Amino acid sequence: MTDSATAPSSNVDGISAPLRYATFRRIWLASLLSNLGILMQGVGAAWAMTEMTSSADKVALVQTALLLPIMFIAMPAGAIADMYDRRIVTLVALSIALCGATALTALDWVGLTTPGSLLVLCFVVGSGMALMGPAWQSSVSEQVPSEALPAAIALNGISYNIARSFGPAIGGIVVATAGAMATFAINALLYLPLIVALFLWKRAAEPSRLPRERLSRAIVSGVRYIVNSPSIKIVVARTMITGIVGSAIQALMPLVARDLLGGGAQTYGILLGAFGVGAVIGALNIGEIRRRMSSEAAVRACTLSMSFAIAAVALSHRAVITAAALVLAGAVWTIVWTLFNIGMQLSAPRWVAGRSLAAWQAAFSGGLAIGSWGWGRLTDAVGVDITLLVSAALMLLLPLLGKWLRMPPITERGEDAEMLADPKVRLRLTYRSGPLVVEIEYRVASEKARAFHKVMQDVQLYRQRNGAYGWSISRDIADPELWTERYHCPTWLDYLRQRNRSTLSERALDEQAMAFHIGPEPARIRRMLERPFGSVHWKE
Repeated sequence: MTDSATAPSSNVDGISAPLRYATFRRIWLASLLSNLGILMQGVGAAWAMTEMTSSADKVALVQTALLLPIMFIAMPAGAIADMYDRRIVTLVALSIALCGATALTALDWVGLTTPGSLLVLCFVVGSGMALMGPAWQSSVSEQVPSEALPAAIALNGISYNIARSFGPAIGGIVVATAGAMATFAINALLYLPLIVALFLWKRAAEPSRLPRERLSRAIVSGVRYIVNSPSIKIVVARTMITGIVGSAIQALMPLVARDLLGGGAQTYGILLGAFGVGAVIGALNIGEIRRRMSSEAAVRACTLSMSFAIAAVALSHRAVITAAALVLAGAVWTIVWTLFNIGMQLSAPRWVAGRSLAAWQAAFSGGLAIGSWGWGRLTDAVGVDITLLVSAALMLLLPLLGKWLRMPPITERGEDAEMLADPKVRLRLTYRSGPLVVEIEYRVASEKARAFHKVMQDVQLYRQRNGAYGWSISRDIADPELWTERYHCPTWLDYLRQRNRSTLSERALDEQAMAFHIGPEPARIRRMLERPFGSVHWKE
Protein backbone atom coordinates (compact mmCIF):
# COMPACT_ATOMS: atom_id res chain seq x y z
CA MET A 1 0.00 0.00 0.00
CA THR A 2 1.13 3.52 -0.71
CA ASP A 3 0.59 6.78 1.10
CA SER A 4 1.17 9.38 -1.54
CA ALA A 5 -0.52 10.65 -4.64
CA THR A 6 2.88 10.44 -6.33
CA ALA A 7 3.13 6.67 -5.89
CA PRO A 8 3.36 4.39 -8.93
CA SER A 9 0.16 4.59 -10.87
CA SER A 10 -0.22 1.31 -12.72
CA ASN A 11 -3.75 0.05 -13.38
CA VAL A 12 -5.21 3.43 -12.51
CA ASP A 13 -8.22 2.78 -14.75
CA GLY A 14 -9.82 0.36 -12.28
CA ILE A 15 -12.53 1.70 -10.01
CA SER A 16 -10.66 0.41 -6.94
CA ALA A 17 -7.25 1.81 -7.94
CA PRO A 18 -7.45 4.96 -5.72
CA LEU A 19 -7.89 2.74 -2.65
CA ARG A 20 -4.23 1.74 -3.00
CA TYR A 21 -3.32 5.16 -1.62
CA ALA A 22 -3.51 5.05 2.17
CA THR A 23 -4.53 8.67 2.69
CA PHE A 24 -7.42 8.41 0.26
CA ARG A 25 -8.39 5.01 1.66
CA ARG A 26 -8.59 6.23 5.27
CA ILE A 27 -10.57 9.32 4.37
CA TRP A 28 -12.85 7.34 2.05
CA LEU A 29 -13.73 4.77 4.72
CA ALA A 30 -14.33 7.50 7.32
CA SER A 31 -16.49 9.45 4.86
CA LEU A 32 -18.56 6.31 4.32
CA LEU A 33 -19.46 6.34 8.02
CA SER A 34 -20.09 10.08 7.95
CA ASN A 35 -22.38 9.75 4.92
CA LEU A 36 -24.23 6.97 6.74
CA GLY A 37 -24.86 9.29 9.68
CA ILE A 38 -25.92 12.22 7.47
CA LEU A 39 -28.48 10.11 5.61
CA MET A 40 -29.82 8.64 8.83
CA GLN A 41 -30.28 12.17 10.16
CA GLY A 42 -32.02 13.14 6.92
CA VAL A 43 -34.54 10.33 7.42
CA GLY A 44 -35.05 11.36 11.05
CA ALA A 45 -35.51 15.04 10.20
CA ALA A 46 -37.92 14.39 7.30
CA TRP A 47 -40.02 11.97 9.33
CA ALA A 48 -39.99 14.23 12.40
CA MET A 49 -41.39 17.01 10.21
CA THR A 50 -44.00 14.61 8.80
CA GLU A 51 -45.14 13.84 12.37
CA MET A 52 -45.27 17.53 13.36
CA THR A 53 -47.19 18.76 10.30
CA SER A 54 -49.18 17.42 7.37
CA SER A 55 -47.98 20.21 5.05
CA ALA A 56 -46.09 18.88 2.02
CA ASP A 57 -44.51 22.32 1.74
CA LYS A 58 -42.80 22.02 5.15
CA VAL A 59 -41.78 18.39 4.58
CA ALA A 60 -40.03 19.39 1.34
CA LEU A 61 -38.41 22.36 3.14
CA VAL A 62 -36.30 19.94 5.20
CA GLN A 63 -34.27 19.14 2.08
CA THR A 64 -34.26 22.82 1.15
CA ALA A 65 -32.87 23.77 4.59
CA LEU A 66 -30.05 21.25 4.20
CA LEU A 67 -29.15 22.33 0.66
CA LEU A 68 -29.87 26.05 0.47
CA PRO A 69 -26.69 27.07 2.41
CA ILE A 70 -24.63 25.49 -0.33
CA MET A 71 -26.17 27.87 -2.85
CA PHE A 72 -25.61 30.92 -0.63
CA ILE A 73 -22.03 30.37 0.58
CA ALA A 74 -20.61 28.16 -2.14
CA MET A 75 -18.38 30.81 -3.76
CA PRO A 76 -16.91 32.12 -0.47
CA ALA A 77 -16.37 28.49 0.57
CA GLY A 78 -14.63 27.76 -2.74
CA ALA A 79 -12.42 30.84 -2.39
CA ILE A 80 -11.48 29.80 1.17
CA ALA A 81 -10.65 26.30 -0.10
CA ASP A 82 -8.29 27.76 -2.73
CA MET A 83 -6.71 30.29 -0.33
CA TYR A 84 -6.11 28.15 2.77
CA ASP A 85 -5.09 24.61 3.72
CA ARG A 86 -7.96 22.46 2.44
CA ARG A 87 -7.48 19.97 5.26
CA ILE A 88 -7.95 22.68 7.92
CA VAL A 89 -10.96 24.13 6.09
CA THR A 90 -12.59 20.69 6.03
CA LEU A 91 -11.96 20.19 9.75
CA VAL A 92 -13.55 23.54 10.61
CA ALA A 93 -16.55 22.76 8.41
CA LEU A 94 -17.02 19.36 10.05
CA SER A 95 -16.92 21.04 13.47
CA ILE A 96 -19.78 23.36 12.44
CA ALA A 97 -21.88 20.43 11.22
CA LEU A 98 -21.06 18.51 14.42
CA CYS A 99 -22.31 21.43 16.53
CA GLY A 100 -25.57 21.55 14.55
CA ALA A 101 -26.18 17.81 14.92
CA THR A 102 -25.36 17.94 18.65
CA ALA A 103 -27.74 20.88 19.21
CA LEU A 104 -30.48 19.05 17.31
CA THR A 105 -29.98 16.00 19.53
CA ALA A 106 -30.08 18.07 22.73
CA LEU A 107 -33.18 20.01 21.66
CA ASP A 108 -35.07 16.84 20.80
CA TRP A 109 -33.91 15.24 24.08
CA VAL A 110 -35.70 17.93 26.10
CA GLY A 111 -38.74 17.86 23.82
CA LEU A 112 -38.46 21.40 22.46
CA THR A 113 -38.23 20.58 18.75
CA THR A 114 -40.60 22.58 16.53
CA PRO A 115 -40.84 22.78 12.74
CA GLY A 116 -38.99 26.10 12.87
CA SER A 117 -36.15 24.91 15.12
CA LEU A 118 -35.77 21.72 13.06
CA LEU A 119 -35.36 23.75 9.87
CA VAL A 120 -32.91 26.19 11.52
CA LEU A 121 -30.63 23.42 12.82
CA CYS A 122 -30.82 21.57 9.52
CA PHE A 123 -29.66 24.86 7.99
CA VAL A 124 -26.68 24.93 10.42
CA VAL A 125 -25.71 21.37 9.47
CA GLY A 126 -26.12 22.30 5.82
CA SER A 127 -23.88 25.35 6.32
CA GLY A 128 -21.09 23.16 7.67
CA MET A 129 -21.44 20.82 4.72
CA ALA A 130 -21.52 23.81 2.33
CA LEU A 131 -18.19 25.05 3.68
CA MET A 132 -16.76 21.55 3.52
CA GLY A 133 -17.83 20.67 -0.02
CA PRO A 134 -15.36 22.62 -2.21
CA ALA A 135 -12.37 21.90 0.07
CA TRP A 136 -13.31 18.24 0.28
CA GLN A 137 -13.82 17.69 -3.43
CA SER A 138 -10.86 19.74 -4.64
CA SER A 139 -8.55 17.92 -2.21
CA VAL A 140 -9.19 14.57 -3.91
CA SER A 141 -6.65 15.51 -6.60
CA GLU A 142 -4.04 15.88 -3.82
CA GLN A 143 -4.70 12.35 -2.53
CA VAL A 144 -4.40 10.41 -5.82
CA PRO A 145 -2.51 10.91 -9.11
CA SER A 146 -4.33 12.70 -11.92
CA GLU A 147 -4.84 9.46 -13.89
CA ALA A 148 -6.83 8.01 -10.98
CA LEU A 149 -8.93 11.16 -10.40
CA PRO A 150 -12.07 10.05 -12.33
CA ALA A 151 -12.06 6.73 -10.43
CA ALA A 152 -11.60 8.58 -7.13
CA ILE A 153 -14.54 10.88 -7.92
CA ALA A 154 -16.66 7.83 -8.75
CA LEU A 155 -15.54 6.13 -5.51
CA ASN A 156 -16.66 9.15 -3.49
CA GLY A 157 -20.02 8.81 -5.19
CA ILE A 158 -20.06 5.12 -4.33
CA SER A 159 -19.28 5.96 -0.68
CA TYR A 160 -22.31 8.23 -0.54
CA ASN A 161 -24.52 5.72 -2.29
CA ILE A 162 -23.43 2.72 -0.25
CA ALA A 163 -24.50 4.82 2.71
CA ARG A 164 -27.70 5.68 0.82
CA SER A 165 -28.37 1.97 0.33
CA PHE A 166 -28.24 1.17 4.04
CA GLY A 167 -28.48 4.49 5.88
CA PRO A 168 -32.11 5.31 5.07
CA ALA A 169 -33.27 1.77 5.87
CA ILE A 170 -31.30 1.78 9.13
CA GLY A 171 -32.56 5.30 9.78
CA GLY A 172 -36.14 4.18 9.28
CA ILE A 173 -35.66 1.31 11.73
CA VAL A 174 -33.97 3.61 14.26
CA VAL A 175 -36.78 6.19 13.96
CA ALA A 176 -39.41 3.48 14.37
CA THR A 177 -37.74 1.99 17.46
CA ALA A 178 -35.94 4.86 19.19
CA GLY A 179 -37.29 8.06 17.64
CA ALA A 180 -35.76 10.77 15.45
CA MET A 181 -33.45 11.93 18.26
CA ALA A 182 -31.42 8.71 17.97
CA THR A 183 -30.61 9.43 14.32
CA PHE A 184 -29.42 12.93 15.24
CA ALA A 185 -27.11 11.53 17.95
CA ILE A 186 -25.71 8.81 15.67
CA ASN A 187 -24.93 11.39 13.00
CA ALA A 188 -22.99 13.50 15.53
CA LEU A 189 -20.93 10.46 16.59
CA LEU A 190 -20.17 9.38 13.02
CA TYR A 191 -18.53 12.73 12.23
CA LEU A 192 -15.68 11.78 14.59
CA PRO A 193 -13.91 9.09 12.44
CA LEU A 194 -13.65 11.55 9.54
CA ILE A 195 -12.21 14.23 11.82
CA VAL A 196 -9.58 11.70 13.01
CA ALA A 197 -8.75 10.63 9.42
CA LEU A 198 -8.19 14.26 8.41
CA PHE A 199 -5.92 14.81 11.41
CA LEU A 200 -3.79 11.86 10.21
CA TRP A 201 -3.45 13.30 6.68
CA LYS A 202 -0.02 14.89 6.31
CA ARG A 203 -0.85 17.25 3.48
CA ALA A 204 2.16 18.48 1.52
CA ALA A 205 1.31 22.08 0.69
CA GLU A 206 3.33 24.02 -1.88
CA PRO A 207 3.62 27.64 -0.70
CA SER A 208 3.09 30.26 -3.37
CA ARG A 209 5.78 32.88 -3.87
CA LEU A 210 3.00 35.46 -4.40
CA PRO A 211 0.84 36.82 -1.56
CA ARG A 212 -2.55 35.24 -0.91
CA GLU A 213 -5.57 36.95 -2.48
CA ARG A 214 -8.11 38.71 -0.29
CA LEU A 215 -11.40 36.86 0.02
CA SER A 216 -13.40 39.40 -2.00
CA ARG A 217 -10.82 39.45 -4.82
CA ALA A 218 -10.62 35.65 -4.75
CA ILE A 219 -14.40 35.40 -5.22
CA VAL A 220 -14.22 37.87 -8.13
CA SER A 221 -11.37 35.85 -9.68
CA GLY A 222 -13.42 32.67 -9.41
CA VAL A 223 -16.52 34.23 -10.97
CA ARG A 224 -14.43 35.76 -13.75
CA TYR A 225 -12.83 32.39 -14.51
CA ILE A 226 -16.20 30.65 -14.72
CA VAL A 227 -17.76 33.38 -16.89
CA ASN A 228 -14.89 33.08 -19.38
CA SER A 229 -14.80 29.26 -19.41
CA PRO A 230 -17.39 27.88 -21.87
CA SER A 231 -17.02 24.27 -20.71
CA ILE A 232 -17.61 25.16 -17.04
CA LYS A 233 -20.63 27.36 -17.87
CA ILE A 234 -22.21 24.48 -19.78
CA VAL A 235 -21.72 22.01 -16.92
CA VAL A 236 -23.07 24.51 -14.35
CA ALA A 237 -26.16 25.28 -16.45
CA ARG A 238 -26.93 21.62 -17.15
CA THR A 239 -26.43 20.79 -13.48
CA MET A 240 -28.86 23.41 -12.19
CA ILE A 241 -31.59 22.64 -14.72
CA THR A 242 -31.33 18.89 -14.10
CA GLY A 243 -31.42 19.49 -10.34
CA ILE A 244 -34.58 21.60 -10.53
CA VAL A 245 -36.43 19.14 -12.76
CA GLY A 246 -35.27 15.92 -11.07
CA SER A 247 -35.48 16.94 -7.42
CA ALA A 248 -39.15 15.94 -7.10
CA ILE A 249 -38.42 12.25 -6.66
CA GLN A 250 -36.22 12.78 -3.59
CA ALA A 251 -38.05 15.72 -2.03
CA LEU A 252 -41.41 13.94 -2.17
CA MET A 253 -40.26 10.45 -1.25
CA PRO A 254 -41.67 10.66 2.32
CA LEU A 255 -45.04 11.49 0.78
CA VAL A 256 -44.70 8.67 -1.75
CA ALA A 257 -44.24 6.29 1.19
CA ARG A 258 -47.13 7.78 3.19
CA ASP A 259 -49.71 8.79 0.58
CA LEU A 260 -49.13 6.56 -2.48
CA LEU A 261 -48.07 3.38 -0.65
CA GLY A 262 -49.76 3.91 2.72
CA GLY A 263 -46.56 3.07 4.62
CA GLY A 264 -44.57 4.52 7.49
CA ALA A 265 -40.98 5.30 8.40
CA GLN A 266 -39.73 1.82 7.51
CA THR A 267 -41.33 2.01 4.06
CA TYR A 268 -39.68 5.39 3.52
CA GLY A 269 -36.31 3.95 4.55
CA ILE A 270 -36.73 1.00 2.19
CA LEU A 271 -37.55 3.31 -0.73
CA LEU A 272 -34.47 5.41 -0.06
CA GLY A 273 -32.47 2.19 0.25
CA ALA A 274 -33.69 1.06 -3.17
CA PHE A 275 -32.64 4.41 -4.64
CA GLY A 276 -29.25 3.97 -2.99
CA VAL A 277 -28.77 0.43 -4.32
CA GLY A 278 -29.37 1.74 -7.81
CA ALA A 279 -26.93 4.57 -7.16
CA VAL A 280 -24.18 2.10 -6.23
CA ILE A 281 -24.88 0.11 -9.39
CA GLY A 282 -24.62 3.28 -11.44
CA ALA A 283 -21.39 4.41 -9.78
CA LEU A 284 -19.75 1.02 -10.25
CA ASN A 285 -20.41 1.21 -13.99
CA ILE A 286 -19.39 4.82 -14.58
CA GLY A 287 -15.98 3.81 -15.97
CA GLU A 288 -17.50 1.46 -18.52
CA ILE A 289 -20.07 4.08 -19.53
CA ARG A 290 -17.34 6.71 -20.05
CA ARG A 291 -15.43 4.28 -22.27
CA ARG A 292 -18.44 3.37 -24.41
CA MET A 293 -20.30 6.69 -24.64
CA SER A 294 -19.56 10.37 -24.85
CA SER A 295 -20.59 12.50 -21.88
CA GLU A 296 -23.43 14.06 -23.89
CA ALA A 297 -24.81 10.70 -25.04
CA ALA A 298 -24.64 9.29 -21.51
CA VAL A 299 -26.40 12.30 -19.99
CA ARG A 300 -29.18 12.11 -22.57
CA ALA A 301 -29.71 8.39 -22.02
CA CYS A 302 -29.79 8.85 -18.25
CA THR A 303 -32.31 11.70 -18.27
CA LEU A 304 -34.64 9.70 -20.53
CA SER A 305 -34.38 6.71 -18.18
CA MET A 306 -34.97 8.97 -15.19
CA SER A 307 -38.16 10.25 -16.80
CA PHE A 308 -39.59 6.75 -17.16
CA ALA A 309 -38.57 5.85 -13.59
CA ILE A 310 -40.30 8.92 -12.08
CA ALA A 311 -43.45 8.19 -14.09
CA ALA A 312 -43.45 4.61 -12.80
CA VAL A 313 -43.20 5.83 -9.19
CA ALA A 314 -46.10 8.24 -9.79
CA LEU A 315 -48.38 5.53 -11.23
CA SER A 316 -47.45 2.68 -8.89
CA HIS A 317 -49.28 1.79 -5.69
CA ARG A 318 -47.25 -1.33 -4.96
CA ALA A 319 -44.03 -1.07 -2.97
CA VAL A 320 -42.18 -3.67 -5.09
CA ILE A 321 -42.81 -1.81 -8.37
CA THR A 322 -41.95 1.54 -6.77
CA ALA A 323 -38.70 0.14 -5.34
CA ALA A 324 -37.71 -1.33 -8.72
CA ALA A 325 -38.33 2.04 -10.41
CA LEU A 326 -36.25 3.75 -7.72
CA VAL A 327 -33.34 1.35 -8.36
CA LEU A 328 -33.31 2.54 -11.98
CA ALA A 329 -33.73 6.17 -10.90
CA GLY A 330 -30.85 5.90 -8.43
CA ALA A 331 -28.52 4.37 -11.03
CA VAL A 332 -29.07 6.98 -13.75
CA TRP A 333 -29.22 9.87 -11.26
CA THR A 334 -25.77 8.96 -9.91
CA ILE A 335 -24.30 8.52 -13.38
CA VAL A 336 -25.51 11.98 -14.42
CA TRP A 337 -24.11 13.73 -11.35
CA THR A 338 -20.82 11.85 -11.53
CA LEU A 339 -20.42 12.88 -15.20
CA PHE A 340 -21.16 16.51 -14.28
CA ASN A 341 -18.65 16.35 -11.39
CA ILE A 342 -15.92 14.78 -13.51
CA GLY A 343 -16.52 17.34 -16.25
CA MET A 344 -16.14 20.15 -13.73
CA GLN A 345 -13.02 18.79 -12.03
CA LEU A 346 -11.28 18.10 -15.33
CA SER A 347 -12.17 21.56 -16.68
CA ALA A 348 -10.66 23.59 -13.82
CA PRO A 349 -6.94 24.09 -13.05
CA ARG A 350 -5.74 23.67 -9.47
CA TRP A 351 -5.59 27.38 -8.60
CA VAL A 352 -9.35 27.78 -9.08
CA ALA A 353 -10.51 24.19 -8.45
CA GLY A 354 -12.27 25.01 -5.18
CA ARG A 355 -14.17 27.95 -6.65
CA SER A 356 -15.17 26.03 -9.78
CA LEU A 357 -16.43 23.11 -7.72
CA ALA A 358 -18.23 25.59 -5.48
CA ALA A 359 -20.08 26.96 -8.50
CA TRP A 360 -21.01 23.44 -9.52
CA GLN A 361 -22.08 22.60 -5.99
CA ALA A 362 -24.15 25.79 -5.79
CA ALA A 363 -25.85 24.91 -9.07
CA PHE A 364 -26.45 21.34 -7.89
CA SER A 365 -27.76 22.18 -4.43
CA GLY A 366 -29.52 25.34 -5.55
CA GLY A 367 -31.34 23.39 -8.23
CA LEU A 368 -32.38 20.73 -5.72
CA ALA A 369 -33.42 23.34 -3.13
CA ILE A 370 -35.43 25.46 -5.57
CA GLY A 371 -36.94 22.39 -7.17
CA SER A 372 -37.84 20.83 -3.80
CA TRP A 373 -39.66 23.99 -2.75
CA GLY A 374 -41.48 24.28 -6.07
CA TRP A 375 -42.49 20.63 -6.21
CA GLY A 376 -43.71 20.84 -2.60
CA ARG A 377 -45.95 23.80 -3.45
CA LEU A 378 -47.28 22.02 -6.53
CA THR A 379 -47.98 18.88 -4.47
CA ASP A 380 -50.12 20.89 -2.03
CA ALA A 381 -52.17 22.04 -5.02
CA VAL A 382 -52.50 18.90 -7.21
CA GLY A 383 -51.20 15.90 -5.22
CA VAL A 384 -48.07 13.72 -5.23
CA ASP A 385 -48.84 11.60 -8.30
CA ILE A 386 -49.63 14.53 -10.64
CA THR A 387 -46.54 16.41 -9.44
CA LEU A 388 -44.29 13.44 -10.20
CA LEU A 389 -45.84 13.06 -13.66
CA VAL A 390 -45.09 16.74 -14.39
CA SER A 391 -41.47 16.17 -13.29
CA ALA A 392 -41.25 13.09 -15.55
CA ALA A 393 -42.57 15.06 -18.54
CA LEU A 394 -40.02 17.84 -18.05
CA MET A 395 -37.22 15.30 -17.60
CA LEU A 396 -38.24 13.78 -20.94
CA LEU A 397 -37.46 17.14 -22.58
CA LEU A 398 -34.02 17.65 -21.00
CA PRO A 399 -32.02 15.87 -23.75
CA LEU A 400 -32.98 18.78 -26.03
CA LEU A 401 -30.58 20.96 -23.99
CA GLY A 402 -27.70 19.15 -25.69
CA LYS A 403 -28.53 21.01 -28.89
CA TRP A 404 -27.46 24.33 -27.29
CA LEU A 405 -25.46 23.25 -24.23
CA ARG A 406 -23.48 20.22 -25.36
CA MET A 407 -21.35 18.56 -22.69
CA PRO A 408 -17.61 19.30 -23.23
CA PRO A 409 -15.55 16.32 -24.46
CA ILE A 410 -12.88 16.47 -21.73
CA THR A 411 -10.82 13.34 -21.03
CA GLU A 412 -8.06 14.62 -18.73
CA ARG A 413 -7.31 17.57 -16.48
CA GLY A 414 -5.24 20.46 -17.80
CA GLU A 415 -1.91 20.42 -16.00
CA ASP A 416 -0.53 23.64 -14.53
CA ALA A 417 2.39 25.10 -16.44
CA GLU A 418 5.67 25.99 -14.75
CA MET A 419 5.84 29.41 -13.10
CA LEU A 420 7.49 32.10 -15.19
CA ALA A 421 10.20 34.38 -13.91
CA ASP A 422 9.09 37.96 -13.19
CA PRO A 423 9.72 40.35 -16.10
CA LYS A 424 12.70 42.66 -15.71
CA VAL A 425 11.66 46.23 -15.02
CA ARG A 426 13.53 49.48 -14.37
CA LEU A 427 10.72 51.38 -12.71
CA ARG A 428 10.44 50.78 -8.98
CA LEU A 429 7.15 48.94 -8.47
CA THR A 430 5.12 47.57 -5.58
CA TYR A 431 2.54 44.82 -5.76
CA ARG A 432 -0.16 47.53 -5.64
CA SER A 433 1.24 49.53 -8.57
CA GLY A 434 -1.24 49.80 -11.38
CA PRO A 435 -3.36 49.59 -13.43
CA LEU A 436 -1.00 47.80 -15.79
CA VAL A 437 -1.44 47.85 -19.57
CA VAL A 438 0.12 45.08 -21.68
CA GLU A 439 0.57 45.40 -25.44
CA ILE A 440 1.92 42.62 -27.68
CA GLU A 441 2.73 43.41 -31.31
CA TYR A 442 2.53 40.59 -33.85
CA ARG A 443 3.50 40.77 -37.50
CA VAL A 444 1.26 38.35 -39.41
CA ALA A 445 1.20 37.56 -43.13
CA SER A 446 -1.99 38.90 -44.74
CA GLU A 447 -3.07 35.51 -46.08
CA LYS A 448 -3.03 34.11 -42.51
CA ALA A 449 -4.93 37.00 -40.92
CA ARG A 450 -8.23 35.15 -40.55
CA ALA A 451 -6.61 32.07 -38.96
CA PHE A 452 -4.64 34.30 -36.57
CA HIS A 453 -7.77 36.19 -35.54
CA LYS A 454 -9.56 32.89 -34.78
CA VAL A 455 -6.73 31.77 -32.49
CA MET A 456 -6.79 35.12 -30.73
CA GLN A 457 -10.44 34.61 -29.75
CA ASP A 458 -9.30 31.65 -27.65
CA VAL A 459 -6.39 33.69 -26.30
CA GLN A 460 -8.88 36.38 -25.25
CA LEU A 461 -10.91 33.89 -23.18
CA TYR A 462 -7.92 32.46 -21.37
CA ARG A 463 -6.38 35.88 -20.63
CA GLN A 464 -9.71 37.13 -19.23
CA ARG A 465 -10.40 34.08 -17.10
CA ASN A 466 -6.91 34.30 -15.60
CA GLY A 467 -7.26 37.95 -14.57
CA ALA A 468 -7.04 40.35 -17.51
CA TYR A 469 -9.75 42.84 -18.49
CA GLY A 470 -10.32 45.30 -21.34
CA TRP A 471 -8.85 42.86 -23.88
CA SER A 472 -8.74 43.89 -27.54
CA ILE A 473 -7.05 42.95 -30.76
CA SER A 474 -6.48 45.58 -33.46
CA ARG A 475 -4.94 45.77 -36.94
CA ASP A 476 -2.93 48.68 -38.24
CA ILE A 477 -4.69 50.23 -41.26
CA ALA A 478 -1.42 51.68 -42.61
CA ASP A 479 0.55 48.45 -42.05
CA PRO A 480 -1.97 45.52 -42.36
CA GLU A 481 0.60 42.95 -41.23
CA LEU A 482 0.88 44.64 -37.81
CA TRP A 483 -1.54 43.42 -35.11
CA THR A 484 -1.65 44.68 -31.52
CA GLU A 485 -3.08 42.68 -28.63
CA ARG A 486 -3.91 44.87 -25.62
CA TYR A 487 -5.24 44.08 -22.15
CA HIS A 488 -5.22 45.46 -18.61
CA CYS A 489 -4.55 44.10 -15.13
CA PRO A 490 -5.61 46.01 -11.98
CA THR A 491 -2.16 45.90 -10.34
CA TRP A 492 1.35 44.58 -10.86
CA LEU A 493 0.55 41.69 -8.49
CA ASP A 494 -2.56 40.82 -10.50
CA TYR A 495 -0.45 40.75 -13.65
CA LEU A 496 2.08 38.38 -12.05
CA ARG A 497 -0.77 36.12 -10.97
CA GLN A 498 -2.39 36.28 -14.40
CA ARG A 499 0.72 35.19 -16.29
CA ASN A 500 1.42 32.31 -13.88
CA ARG A 501 -2.09 30.81 -13.80
CA SER A 502 -1.80 29.32 -17.27
CA THR A 503 -2.20 25.60 -17.89
CA LEU A 504 -0.08 23.75 -20.42
CA SER A 505 -2.88 23.97 -22.99
CA GLU A 506 -3.13 27.74 -22.48
CA ARG A 507 0.64 28.13 -22.90
CA ALA A 508 0.25 26.14 -26.11
CA LEU A 509 -2.27 28.75 -27.29
CA ASP A 510 0.35 31.45 -26.70
CA GLU A 511 2.84 29.47 -28.75
CA GLN A 512 0.25 28.96 -31.47
CA ALA A 513 -0.38 32.70 -31.64
CA MET A 514 3.35 33.44 -31.67
CA ALA A 515 3.84 30.93 -34.51
CA PHE A 516 2.00 33.38 -36.81
CA HIS A 517 4.59 36.09 -36.11
CA ILE A 518 6.99 36.78 -38.98
CA GLY A 519 10.05 38.97 -39.26
CA PRO A 520 13.59 38.98 -37.91
CA GLU A 521 12.64 40.34 -34.47
CA PRO A 522 10.47 38.56 -31.85
CA ALA A 523 7.02 39.92 -31.07
CA ARG A 524 7.35 43.13 -29.07
CA ILE A 525 5.83 43.18 -25.57
CA ARG A 526 5.20 46.45 -23.74
CA ARG A 527 4.16 46.66 -20.09
CA MET A 528 3.04 50.15 -19.04
CA LEU A 529 1.51 51.86 -16.02
CA GLU A 530 -1.61 53.91 -16.73
CA ARG A 531 -1.00 56.10 -13.65
CA PRO A 532 2.77 56.29 -13.12
CA PHE A 533 2.55 59.02 -10.45
CA GLY A 534 1.18 57.53 -7.24
CA SER A 535 1.62 53.96 -8.56
CA VAL A 536 5.32 53.61 -7.75
CA HIS A 537 7.66 54.31 -4.86
CA TRP A 538 9.88 57.30 -5.70
CA LYS A 539 11.83 57.06 -2.47
CA GLU A 540 12.33 54.68 0.40
